[in-house]
Amino acid sequence: MTEIVSISEAAAFQIKDMMKESEEEQAYLRVGVKGGGCSGLSYGMGFEHEITDEDEILEQHGLTILIKKEDAPILNGTQIDYKQSMMGGGFTIENPNAIANCGCGSSFRTAANTGTPEEC
Repeated sequence: MTEIVSISEAAAFQIKDMMKESEEEQAYLRVGVKGGGCSGLSYGMGFEHEITDEDEILEQHGLTILIKKEDAPILNGTQIDYKQSMMGGGFTIENPNAIANCGCGSSFRTAANTGTPEEC
């Protein structure tokens, strides 16, 4: 069975490092979707301290990942990685459900959900 979201080892390492730097080592990682961005939907990642009944819970590379049940169909099969280059590093998100992406890489839309596009 495919995970809703798969986080690479490199991304997990970077997230754990960020948690340590911001003294959030006891937090969970929330991955979500919100309306907005050039293409209508935007990805979000942040630290969370509470699990609700509305959350799907995943465990990967020592991280507990929370995804709202309403976001699960939009994110199903998404892969999050962290790439390092001479110009710095950043997270990459590959969502097989996205039919359009914005140049910024954090905005997208799916066939079933166009969100609410905004000016970039």
